[in-house]
Amino acid sequence: MPMIESGLLALILTGALGYLLGSIPFGIVITRAFGLGDLRQIGSGNIGATNVLRTGNKPAALATLLLDSGKGAIAVLIARFTVGEDAAQLAALTSFLGHLFPVWLGFKGGKGVATFLGTLLALAWPVGIACCLTWLATAAVSRISSLSALVAAASAVLWMVVLGQGQMALLGGLLTLAIFYRHSANIQRIVAGTEPKIGAGKAKS
Repeated sequence: MPMIESGLLALILTGALGYLLGSIPFGIVITRAFGLGDLRQIGSGNIGATNVLRTGNKPAALATLLLDSGKGAIAVLIARFTVGEDAAQLAALTSFLGHLFPVWLGFKGGKGVATFLGTLLALAWPVGIACCLTWLATAAVSRISSLSALVAAASAVLWMVVLGQGQMALLGGLLTLAIFYRHSANIQRIVAGTEPKIGAGKAKS
């Protein structure tokens, strides 16, 4: 982790801003804007882009993906340019937690994959690109979105070390543990061989 050089108040403020940005439920906002109904009543009920795709509206799913990743990236960049690198990592963590546990939805949020990747791209773009490519490679082979997310998350700390970003390893470990926790039901289905593949309309994700 980076050296803590910023003041406590600055860290608290950037952490809070990160959480508030991360907690914006873009999946719900987008599906309502597109007239697709309440996303929580569609498919798995998850608020992420994968579930938006189950509506059959690819532009809505893409918009959700970009906004969910973008909110994490924006939180990191604001913190970095206004406070410092320690605040940037804190904002990455709090924006990610905001997506997982948004105050607006009774702390019942998404699984954080897009926000996870967005924060990594903003913190250290080579690490973010490496994790995105890991996701794509796993998805191409397995055709399972949740497995791709788990492999990408599990590879994050390795990529951080290999690409000279070891100061991010603690953050990467925390984010990875949270993603595995949020995907516990998916892991059980993967082990049982019942996890639906990408494009399956009735996936539970």
